[in-house]
Amino acid sequence: MCMALSRQTDGSNRVYTIGGNGGRAKTGGGEKMKRSYTLLFFQMTVHNLYIFDRNGICLHYSEWNRKKQAGISKEEEFKLMYGMLFSIRSFVSKMSPVDMYPFHPRKDGFLAFQTSKYKLHYYETPTGLKVVMNTDLGVGNIRDVLHQIYSCIYVDYVVKNPLCSLNETIQSELFRSKLDSFVRGLPFFSARAG
Repeated sequence: MCMALSRQTDGSNRVYTIGGNGGRAKTGGGEKMKRSYTLLFFQMTVHNLYIFDRNGICLHYSEWNRKKQAGISKEEEFKLMYGMLFSIRSFVSKMSPVDMYPFHPRKDGFLAFQTSKYKLHYYETPTGLKVVMNTDLGVGNIRDVLHQIYSCIYVDYVVKNPLCSLNETIQSELFRSKLDSFVRGLPFFSARAG
């Protein structure tokens, strides 16, 4: 079977069409229809990121490609986000058919959820720090990315920084710039998401 791959790009999305000989292939004197598949891939991106302490205080918030604002103050948004996370974690823990935390205190039950428009990724450290990243639907499991944000950026530029208080909003410009560079360098980050 002869397959041709053509690619068309129009800024914010890519179209891949896979077909054989314009959708038709000749076989043994007769003509047989071959299927032609068109797959639409949107450029993936990161919308925003929250870091909460164990008490629900938003220590850091960053935004990259957020298209719609919540229409409420940032403080109210942070409270709503933390309340939702608390409720989902509680629900997942109570409704699980198996014991989710039999041997260690890490709470790995809730990892992500998605709507028809975005995907929320969740990572909680053993100390109760919560890292939340909203991406588009094309982004897969990014638990390792969230762990890197915690272990390589938060620990190095906040925990080990004597000028940063662990229970207050992060004011470090070095932390912000390292986080921004890290997120912009992710393979699924696109500055021109559609």
